[in-house]
Amino acid sequence: MGRIFGAVTALLLATSAGAAPVDLLTLYKDLHAHPELSFEEVRSAGILAAEARSAGFEVTEKVGRTGVVAVLKNGKGPTVLIRADMDGLPVKEATGLPYASTAMGRYGDGPMRPVMHACGHDIHMAVWVGTARWLAENRKAWRGTVVMIGQPAEEGLGGARAMIADGLFTRFPKPDFSLALHDSSSIPAGTVSVPPFRALSISTSMDMVVKGIGGHGAYPASTKDPVALAARIVTALQPLISRENDPFQPAVITVGSIHGGTKHNIIPDEVTLQLTIRSYDAKQQQRLLDGIARVARGEAIAAGLPETHMPAIRVSGVGVPTLNDTPLATRLKAQFETRLGKARVIDLDPSMASEDFQYFGLEAKIPSVIYWLGGVGKAQWDAAQAGGPAIPSLHNSGWAPDPVPTIATGVESMTAAAVMLLPAK
Repeated sequence: MGRIFGAVTALLLATSAGAAPVDLLTLYKDLHAHPELSFEEVRSAGILAAEARSAGFEVTEKVGRTGVVAVLKNGKGPTVLIRADMDGLPVKEATGLPYASTAMGRYGDGPMRPVMHACGHDIHMAVWVGTARWLAENRKAWRGTVVMIGQPAEEGLGGARAMIADGLFTRFPKPDFSLALHDSSSIPAGTVSVPPFRALSISTSMDMVVKGIGGHGAYPASTKDPVALAARIVTALQPLISRENDPFQPAVITVGSIHGGTKHNIIPDEVTLQLTIRSYDAKQQQRLLDGIARVARGEAIAAGLPETHMPAIRVSGVGVPTLNDTPLATRLKAQFETRLGKARVIDLDPSMASEDFQYFGLEAKIPSVIYWLGGVGKAQWDAAQAGGPAIPSLHNSGWAPDPVPTIATGVESMTAAAVMLLPAK
């Protein structure tokens, strides 16, 4: 088949079977400028649904609240699920791009916050559209059924299970394989990386309320200061990794948010902490959670707080790691080396980031693979390698993939993967 698209320009201006649509670069910039938070992806879902319908897919909307399912049948053969996630993050964009987001949104009853696609889901959606267009236009190249889903709330880690609960595998063709990609700030645009097994970690979110006894800031002896206690807890958590964790078993504890108090001279009654806890093993994950509870309680006792004022903890998140099916990952890597060239297929260590993509494969009991799509522009990559400015990571307000080579490689690789699993003969 050679390169699925002859040139990046042709890819980004690809047209569908219906009326000529907007080119992928313009579509990407529009999605980037209009991010939506988890389960609020109404506009984004509408765009994906309209594009898939225009290409000839049978489309169902509002699956799992705001999810999209697009089905294209093309004769007898396997069924392949291709997922893109749609939600943005409560991050204020600082890229300086002319199409930077100025959107605002809120989680539940929380305050309005700036929103941006700091994790690259806008890239994923643009690749999804390009893949749908190509598959619809090149039906002679493959046989079988494609089920393309636009998933809500990946960042909230509830979207995959919401779609499954809403009948994803009973209302629509059950897949034989599932595929997804994720942009990466660790490799340059134009490259990919296929994890052979470990891809992404277990992720547990923890909300901790550190209780105290408030009072006037001028009289701290009459209080039990939760600000000081929270600070001690944060510091005391570090040995759970540095001294209690097996160094050959990756683990992360991060306190990402700490809030308490209203005024300079008031000691508050409580402080709230938000943590993320990550590993690749369920028993290890539970050990970390138990250790955090032990440390928090121990510090509260040391601070002289009564039993009624012990820290309150609530946990949620993804309880399974994302583990690629090794035989399928091996096939996929070989396909990419053939189609893209070996120089464009890079090996990476497992990531401590997390995903809920694994639930699709677990529920359907099918082989699944998620792979990394390089997003760093050449000039930025070369400068960083020469000791220049560091490349912003995912979830950073400055993360900005280079859209042309990233989208081009995304569609090229995903269509190559689909064709491998849906051979024409």
